[in-house]
Amino acid sequence: MKPFNLLLVAAVAVSSTFSQQPAPAPTPLLYSEKTLAELAQVQKAALGSDYAYRQTRYLTTNIGPRLTGSAQAQRAVEYVADEMRKAGLEVRLQKLTVPVWVRGIETGEVVEFPGMAPGTTQKIVLTALGGSIATPAEGLTGEIVVVSSFEELNALGREKVAGKIVLFNNKFDRELQASGFGGAAYSQAVQFRFGGAMAAAPLGAIGVLVRSAGGSQNRLAHTGSMGYTDGVTKIPAAAVSFEDAEMLAHLASEGKTKVRFTLTPKTMPDGVSYNVIGDLKGSEKPDEIVVLGGHLDSWDLGTGALDDATGVAVSMQVGYLIKRMKLKPKRTIRVVAFMNEENGGAGGRGYFEEYKNDVGKHFAALESDLGASHPLGFQFAGKAEALPYFAPLSRLLASQGASQGQLQPGGVGADIGPLTQAGVPSFAPYFNQQTYFNYHHTAADTFDKVNPKELAELGSLMAVMAYGLANLEQPLPR
Repeated sequence: MKPFNLLLVAAVAVSSTFSQQPAPAPTPLLYSEKTLAELAQVQKAALGSDYAYRQTRYLTTNIGPRLTGSAQAQRAVEYVADEMRKAGLEVRLQKLTVPVWVRGIETGEVVEFPGMAPGTTQKIVLTALGGSIATPAEGLTGEIVVVSSFEELNALGREKVAGKIVLFNNKFDRELQASGFGGAAYSQAVQFRFGGAMAAAPLGAIGVLVRSAGGSQNRLAHTGSMGYTDGVTKIPAAAVSFEDAEMLAHLASEGKTKVRFTLTPKTMPDGVSYNVIGDLKGSEKPDEIVVLGGHLDSWDLGTGALDDATGVAVSMQVGYLIKRMKLKPKRTIRVVAFMNEENGGAGGRGYFEEYKNDVGKHFAALESDLGASHPLGFQFAGKAEALPYFAPLSRLLASQGASQGQLQPGGVGADIGPLTQAGVPSFAPYFNQQTYFNYHHTAADTFDKVNPKELAELGSLMAVMAYGLANLEQPLPR
């Protein structure tokens, strides 16, 4: 992207004759000199701050897993609201109706397989998929049928599937992840997690095991949401580690292989939770809003550090630093800690429902929900002609190795997704995704995975983007 000498977008009018050529039309100012100076200050402050690191540590280590509907999720709501008030933001809680699912006990073992010694079994590492029903109290025992795709499953037909446990052994593309495109590899694999039970149940399967949608090589099972079809028998569903998926597939290729697994989850009546909303009111255009945030809930295996305590923490830090520096953004900066991104999306939907009639007042939205490694730049969902507006911000971020901006048609974050679909220009940090999906939705998503230097760089990108958007002199194309 070419630099802009005066941070301007040029428009030149040309007359029909050289002699009567008018002077170039004035170019619209994007960022004032005052704003540019303040942006440099904000960047420096964010790079030197440990606020987000401390908040991440408290959310993960002191509060712990924050699955929607849990006592820890409610404690996190109360804590974040209190911290935002301490920072000087105007805080309110937005009430939500949320699903409540409790994991329970989960065990698994291979109870019949070629070559087994008499009286022995082999343990398998598994975890219930979010929303799964329970197995019978004594566990679910059945022969496994191994497939790698929905097409392969359907080709087997009911005759070969009925009464059996289907193992979806679709391999996570580690080569794609190693190239930095872990998200693309995840998108290919996650379809079997969500849709496996829906595909297998009509064929008479009694349960489903799904190879984990992630790149871990430490015998970790990756949880996540799954779905059921109305009017079709619900069957228990669990994810197994990739090592155990490989073992089961090999044993089944040699002969009859049976597994027994026990899950005791419960789906409870819907509960009440909250989005935490903190406003730093704009000094000139307070009714125009720049939203930034992450999701406060997490899965219950780890402590939700990368997914997504860091996203909440760096968003909180933006409000904290701007208030502490006594800066006055022109537009309102709204920090939102969304609830229920992981297993329902009630937070993003609830926010949009409340503000859908005023969506035109939402100037921009920014979400961090892909970990906290070194950010390469930002992704943008909006009109391509808006990209030059961000060139000054990209140049500033280049000093920390994060200058890249790229279009991402369709969306950049689940919680701000409804805003994006309604036409709000939306942004997200962009990362090299070589490691994130090794920890995502696993017991290994813990505070020790957070690098303080890289978190500070993420916090700086979020602060520069939020403050820059809040002070942009021109409306964004939409």
